[in-house]
Amino acid sequence: MRILHVVPSYLPAYRYGGTVFATHALCAALVRAGCAVTVFTTDVDGVGNSAVPLGVPVKRDGVEIRYFPSRWLRRLYYSPQMKRVLESECATFDIVHLHSVYLWPTWAAARAALRSRTPYLLAPRGMLVRELIERKSALVKKVWIRFIERGNVEHAAGIHVTSAAEADELARFGFRLPTVYEVPNGVATGRDEESAEALPRHVQDILKGDRQVILSLGRIHWKKGLDRLIGALVYVPEALLLIVGNDEEDYTPKLKKLAANAGVSGRVIFAKPVFGAAKTALYRKVALFALASYSENFGNVVVEAMAEGCPVVVTPEVGASGVVEESGGGIVASGEPAPFADALCRLLSDARLRAEMGGRGREWVCERYSWDQVAERMVDIYRLLIANGGRGVA
Repeated sequence: MRILHVVPSYLPAYRYGGTVFATHALCAALVRAGCAVTVFTTDVDGVGNSAVPLGVPVKRDGVEIRYFPSRWLRRLYYSPQMKRVLESECATFDIVHLHSVYLWPTWAAARAALRSRTPYLLAPRGMLVRELIERKSALVKKVWIRFIERGNVEHAAGIHVTSAAEADELARFGFRLPTVYEVPNGVATGRDEESAEALPRHVQDILKGDRQVILSLGRIHWKKGLDRLIGALVYVPEALLLIVGNDEEDYTPKLKKLAANAGVSGRVIFAKPVFGAAKTALYRKVALFALASYSENFGNVVVEAMAEGCPVVVTPEVGASGVVEESGGGIVASGEPAPFADALCRLLSDARLRAEMGGRGREWVCERYSWDQVAERMVDIYRLLIANGGRGVA
């Protein structure tokens, strides 16, 4: 089976959230499952361009990656070269998997797929959420949805969501939806080595201290609910809040001001993103992981933490909250400061409960959410859509 994945950017995941990481992990698992996988993407890297080869396929974990230049309308990732290759080569693939909305590559690939009668699966990646639209670029996004995105959605062979919460949000738009397939993101389930020495010195110091640490890991962005988490810290005596992530939108100063106004600035620590053994060390050494997002299509970091035996506290708006509830690997609590703080305090005050929840969460995730298991489920969907001529069926 030849599969084409179209992603606007395929650069380090911490720069653009979890979509890049999740997409590559899925693609690599599909290769292990015997599929031939190609990724079309651009060289856009923030305000600049990544130093990647253009026009020459690059292999990474068995995945063929083809980068195309974007020199204008860069916010939309516009690339005439990609358009030409899509038009000439789309028919050579059995199925196309699109990983974005509001961006030009998705529209171009959807049109090319329709013209070549190649079925395509569209993954909104949590961006078709009404609250997110209202919070930022509402008018532009509403126009785009009316004239472009509605067609991309309604002409798809199927829609790929990562959680029931994402499916519910999508249904609110009133589209004539094809079949919606819920396939979650996976997680690496092997027990990797940890290395606290790779962490910044001030983080090493707080992990060695006698105060309990609540970890928040991911993009520093308003939708992650970090304001809620800081508000909850007021009701959590003594514990420290460690916020680890990349800040592309200069949101950190607002959070520091919020912490100062709440009287907890001395208990809120910020650190740059960490990877590999350093991230593993964080999950294993903190008391618990917390994610108080306003909207989260899944929440890769939640299952990452659970895979390392770290108990979690999340809000209902986190797509992976269902995993937390079903597994018993943590607590789902309202994002309001007092009830979220109650959940944090319940875990912080009971070491036995933390160990029990951590163990249950790890066992559940390892049994159901490895990337190879996720890839098997995705291959079944691809085969179904191909067999039905691109028409999704329940």
